[in-house]
Amino acid sequence: MKTKTIKNVFRDGPITPEFIANSIAKHQVKTQIGAHDIFLGQVRADEIEGKVVQAIEYTAYEEMANKKFHEIREGAFEKFELSCMHIYHSLGIVKTGEICLFVFVSAPHRKEVFEALHYIVEEIKSQVPVFGKELFEDDSYQWKVNT
Repeated sequence: MKTKTIKNVFRDGPITPEFIANSIAKHQVKTQIGAHDIFLGQVRADEIEGKVVQAIEYTAYEEMANKKFHEIREGAFEKFELSCMHIYHSLGIVKTGEICLFVFVSAPHRKEVFEALHYIVEEIKSQVPVFGKELFEDDSYQWKVNT
């Protein structure tokens, strides 16, 4: 059995609309795909104790995080009838309104992509060691807690 390569899902800074559009465009030639679903995680301008989040600085234990992303990816392929999947997560500073997580799944039919995408995003949030430091306009910060 061939071992699949663990991919690096991390990108420096925000995930741009152009990057997302190019990823979608590359799938037009894959004519056996009938459905795509996309999750875009965006940094919110939360107000916490009277201060507004201006950005999140993402860090990760990259080797372990990439391994977890790989396990989630492989688990989703076993659980759902998917044609392909792409996961990208930001590292570094991502300002409010910018994209920090891009998950793109494709399958022959829509039901699979809806169910798979929900499963994948929940697994990422609960298992992957990515850490966010919420940065406020007064140069203070706090570590973000995933909910």
